[in-house]
Amino acid sequence: MNRRIFIKKTIFPAMMAGLGGANIPNLISEHSKDDKRIRLSENGPMIPPVPAILLTVNGRLGDPKEISVVWTFVLEGKPPQIGISVADYHIAGDLIKMHEEFVLNVPTADMVTAFDTVDMNSSKMGDKYALSKLTEGKAVVVDAPTISEAPIQVECRIFNTIAVPPHRTVFFADVVATTVLEGVCDKSGRLIVPNVSFFGMTAGSGEFYTMGKPVGHIGKTVGRNDIKY
Repeated sequence: MNRRIFIKKTIFPAMMAGLGGANIPNLISEHSKDDKRIRLSENGPMIPPVPAILLTVNGRLGDPKEISVVWTFVLEGKPPQIGISVADYHIAGDLIKMHEEFVLNVPTADMVTAFDTVDMNSSKMGDKYALSKLTEGKAVVVDAPTISEAPIQVECRIFNTIAVPPHRTVFFADVVATTVLEGVCDKSGRLIVPNVSFFGMTAGSGEFYTMGKPVGHIGKTVGRNDIKY
């Protein structure tokens, strides 16, 4: 495996997973504003795509280390801060409160089966590393496990917590270290998207999609191409 590169004081960009196929017929575009709009019977948080992220955190004394799928979002680029939302009935929430630090592991498309195995199984079923056949690694700054197969690992330390009724907790965290596998970023620390088969979850369909073709960049309209976050 390629050596892992340590990038100080950075965070992963929100993983924008696009439709992988370019020849899909009847695509909805910005030119469809006159089409009829339908109100759905179910009010859902349909804001695709969302990052597919595997959180790792130490377990209780004598228990296996925990892997969990969590909702993740970027708070700030400078200073680097992220937020995660965890259901109170998941063991990960109590473990995060206990240890106050964790790692966000960004998976690749060939890890989809492992990702879904983690998501669909409780730690009560057994060690999630064993269930998913993922490899346990060790973080470089925080006291937490990692997933060695993940090309990006974002190490986090909590600075605030908010209870969100009816049964969720949002954790706000500083990013204290980011490591990537060699070839994932250039020498300046900019992500080389085509080099990694990222995927995302499409809230609203429950499907996973890899990233599609690039359609622009932050700052395009003002002639800038130096903005990463």
